This record gives sequence, structure tokens and C-alpha cells, in this order.
Amino acid sequence: MLVASNRGPVSYAVADDGSLRSKRGGGGLVSGLSAIGPESGALWVCSALSDDDREAVRRGVGEDGVRMLDIPAGVHADAYNGIANSVLWFVHHMLYQTPLEPVFDAEFRSKWASYETYNRAFAEALAEEAAEGAAVLVQDYHLTLVPGMLRELRPDLRIGHFSHTPWAPPEYFAMLPDDIARQVLRGMLGADRLGFLTHRWADAFTACCERFAGGLGDTRVGVHGLGADADFLRARSHEADVDERMAALKEEIGEGRRTIVRVDRTELSKNIVRGLLAYRQLLDDRPEWRERVVHVAFAYPSRQDLAVYRDYTAEVQRLAGEINDRYGTPGWRPVVLHVKDDFARSLAAYRLADVALVNPIRDGMNLVAKEVPVVSDAGCALVLSREAGAHEELGEDAITVNPYDVVQTAEALHEALSMRPEDRTERGKRLAAAATALPPARWFLDQLDALRGGTGR
Repeated sequence: MLVASNRGPVSYAVADDGSLRSKRGGGGLVSGLSAIGPESGALWVCSALSDDDREAVRRGVGEDGVRMLDIPAGVHADAYNGIANSVLWFVHHMLYQTPLEPVFDAEFRSKWASYETYNRAFAEALAEEAAEGAAVLVQDYHLTLVPGMLRELRPDLRIGHFSHTPWAPPEYFAMLPDDIARQVLRGMLGADRLGFLTHRWADAFTACCERFAGGLGDTRVGVHGLGADADFLRARSHEADVDERMAALKEEIGEGRRTIVRVDRTELSKNIVRGLLAYRQLLDDRPEWRERVVHVAFAYPSRQDLAVYRDYTAEVQRLAGEINDRYGTPGWRPVVLHVKDDFARSLAAYRLADVALVNPIRDGMNLVAKEVPVVSDAGCALVLSREAGAHEELGEDAITVNPYDVVQTAEALHEALSMRPEDRTERGKRLAAAATALPPARWFLDQLDALRGGTGR
């Protein structure tokens, strides 16, 4: 069995003495792959993401079960930032400011050629490494062309592809140049089976295929709603470093105050700015909450090599400062904002949460919506955007909001803060049960079983 993804389970750094040191990554894929055991002979094919990674490949440094590809830095940058993150991601999250963007010009075509080269490098490596009839699980929008390319090279393989993002509806997907839209879909349809996080995204893909590619053909489509890893999160959230972060956070919050917690990367889709505006609206509309509540907002910078993300991160910081300046008192800071990534501190915030605010504009799943109810010590209320993939599973026990409606979101925060403790605890239990229905290992194995159990091609 082989897994292919842009980011692999390991990264490298050159130390001062010139030696290479490796760092093992985490996440659902890593824990999922571990579920099949080292004796399976599985291989993870990934890209070198940094100069140090590329140096490791050139020196022949590596780990068992991982093949890192030394794709030229310029090709990778064009494919990853120029196409995957600046075009495909924007299309699927429906985030373009259409009066000005996108512009599909000669520069775009040059970057698309790099995206093709990048995908071909993966397809050729997988074709070279795979045993006869092996199962290959390709991950995400970075590698949409791989299934079709690999099918031509190795028709004997069982090929799956999983999309971790939303999928755009046909009327938005049609924004792509016609030939590019067909190429993406036909690349995906080279797989025996395609996986999505929700029925909504799977249905959108099917509709795109019917409109632009003549249907699904022989490719099967399935839904696998990735859940939170309850055992890991509960154990990790009670380690000493988390207890230390909790003590520090309690001091920042102040005695006896309620907490509204959000933890996100500063991705444009996460809607952090409107979340802050809704909190400001709450303080305006419901002055009784002043000095009684703190918005604990962790906004960890993401994709800072793109100017639009740097600007967004700066706006989050500016608005948090404005709220603190406008409403704060000597003993109360309304917003506790941290922008430096700290997993232990995030878990501490989860444990302290009375209310979790998860209000993305559009999100494939949003695991934070599932993680906070699992970790929260007293059970939390969840204010959840109807545009999060997690809403399909959690909506019944969440307080649902339109992510663009700041006034509604402020009222939802008031409702959540006003919820009786026993109601909040009961809802929290039901949310946690739904959130952990398909933990990463089971999510991974279900896809593998479905791929191997099908009729193939």
C-alpha cells in the first residue's frame, strides 16, 4: 500500500554542525497509516518542502517507509502556491473577489505546466514503487492529476483519492478555464474510488462531472467524515505542559469569567475577522457580558509567503487590539489573542472552553469543531457555521450560524453563554460522541477496505 501527499510525515533541518536532523509530523494521516502496522510494508511518497528537505534527499538520508521527492524548488512553488493554494483552494472555498480575480493569463498557464510536472513526478514515483495490484491512496487538491497519470502508467493498481477540502458547485467550478476544469476532473476520475468528507462535497463533485466530464464513468464515490482522535486528545490534554498553559491562561482570563474559545490558522476561509466583529457586537448589544467574558482567540499564521494571508493576519491583530482598547478595563482584557502556534496551549484553551466559536465561510470539515467538545472539562456549547463540513454531523446539537451574519452570530454567542450548565454538559456529551464516530485510524482503514473491496477496473 502507498500513500501520496504533498506534505509527508517527516521533515529535516540542517544543524550547525552540518548534520541533518529529522522531525516526525502528526495529524490524521500519520496516525491513520500507523493503524496498518509497520509489517505491511507501506510507503509514503511526499515532496521535499524546504531546502533542508531537498538536501536530505540528495544525501540519501531518509526514513523507512518514506520516499521524499526532490522536485525543483521553482516547480514546487509554482505548483503549490501558484496553483494549488492560489487557484484550486480558492475555487473550492469560493473565495475569489470576482470583479478583480481570478485572471487566467499566460503566467497562469506557465504555473499550470509546473503543476502538471509536479503531479507527474508523483505518478512516476508511485508507478516505480508499487507492487503488482497495490493500493494507492492519493491525498487532496495538490495531486488531482495523479490518479489519471498513474492509471496510464500502471493500470493494474487500485487507486483512491481523498479530498480534504470542500468541492465547488458546478457554477463556481466553471470559473476555471474549460480545458483545465476537464483536466482536473479527468485526472480525479483516473481513480477507482474517490473519497470526500461530506455528502455535500461528494454531490458537488458528481454534479461537476456530469456537467463538464460526461459523468463519473466507472469511478465510485464515497464519504468518510474524519473524526477526532479522542484517546490521544484526552491523554495529551492532561499532560504537565498543558496544565502549565492552563494556569497561565486562567491568569490572563481572570477569576470567574466565561470563555469563548477559537483556535484556527489564519486561513481566509476561517472567518476570524467576522468572529471578532460578532464578539464586538455582543459587547455592544449585551453590555451585561462586559467584564464577565473573555474571547480566547488563537490565530496561528498560515501561508505567510502569500501577501493576502499576511494582510489577513495583520487585520486579525488590528481588530483584536481595537476591541481591547475600546472595551477593556484595568482588570479585564476582552480578547486574549495569541498568534504563535502552541499545541499545548490550544489544548489548555479547549479544556477551559465554555463556548467554542467555529464560524468558517466554507470548510471541508473543521476538526476544531470536533476536538473542543471532546477535550472541554465541563462540556461546551458549540457555535457552528452551517458552511463547515462538520455541521453535517454536529448541527443537531450546535447553535447554527450564517457565517456572514455578524448580528446573528453575536446573538448565538449570547445564547451559548446563557445556556444552563446541565444543558451545556448534555449537549457536549452528544457532540463528543458524534465527533469521535470515525477516528483517524478507522477513517483511514475504511477507505482502504472500500478501495480493496471494490471491483476496480
